[in-house]
Amino acid sequence: MNGIILKSEAVVASLRAGLLAWYDAHGRKLPWREGARDPYRVWLSEVMLQQTTVPHAAPYYETFLRLWPTVRDLAAAEDGRVMAEWAGLGYYARARKLLECARTVVHDYDGVFPADEAELLKLPGFGPYTSAAVAAIAFGHAANVVDGNIERIMTRLYAIETPMPAGRPQIRAAAAQWVSAERAGDWPQALMDMATLICRPKSPVCGECPLAEACVARARGEQERFPVKLAKAPKPRRYGVVFVILSGNGVVVERRADKGLLGGMLGLPHTEWRSEPYRTEEVMPPVSAPFEMIGNYEHIFTHFALMQDVWQVQLSDEALRDFLRHNNNFQLLSVSEKALPTVFAKALRL
Repeated sequence: MNGIILKSEAVVASLRAGLLAWYDAHGRKLPWREGARDPYRVWLSEVMLQQTTVPHAAPYYETFLRLWPTVRDLAAAEDGRVMAEWAGLGYYARARKLLECARTVVHDYDGVFPADEAELLKLPGFGPYTSAAVAAIAFGHAANVVDGNIERIMTRLYAIETPMPAGRPQIRAAAAQWVSAERAGDWPQALMDMATLICRPKSPVCGECPLAEACVARARGEQERFPVKLAKAPKPRRYGVVFVILSGNGVVVERRADKGLLGGMLGLPHTEWRSEPYRTEEVMPPVSAPFEMIGNYEHIFTHFALMQDVWQVQLSDEALRDFLRHNNNFQLLSVSEKALPTVFAKALRL
């Protein structure tokens, strides 16, 4: 099937039971696993965990639950407040989709998440992974949940040689063999914990793995070769100048356009990001003042690397009032790295 040799049903059943027993004894204690499996909490955690780590996401999750404990609370929240609390989690389109989805659930589903995987897939921001995860973890449905962690386990178990991302259909076929209605919600979480604690990207602890006897990559001594990936092309590099305009205990920020990179977020004013470095005489600050270049830093986005020079100036109260009076798209914000996306918080750290 799809170029892989499936395990026997008896082997799968035995090893599946072994992994779930391991999960019962060693599973991580995570805030979104506490209490009843509320689909709102499952969904919120899954969105936050995309492209970040558990330790980084956990404080954000707890803050969101404190501020907006239900999907109705989140749907009624101000966009700017939600975006500010999201700052630092990255991939800000997720925050916009989070609000859009919450409002869709309230408006179209009377505040109740649908239990059906196909119906979940219709919600804003729900792709195949999130739909399957919520269906399995929140509702106990037998769904084929496959994220990057589970991909790593399956490529090793079956020694899937097709490089990523072309190998994903084979991986899904392999993962589907293990899906069952029995403890459907625990199964993907057990795999994720095993991927974190045992089947790690580097130095996997195969001697403690409850699936080791069926792992083809381990039998070959090639665990770390999987998943097979093609060499990445170097990211293009862009350049910009960011302006730190201070006054008193505040810094001047602007609300970015809703669409595009970092849409809807507060950010520091900056030049256009382009493929060539700026010469000093090319830079046009938003305010005529004696700026000082205090350093530079690199920030890595998904599709490009950004190098930004940091120009700083301190304005008097009078100069600030005059500037804001003539530029109503700017505002003064209390200096706080948390309120800004990481690409701008790095400028404040200088």
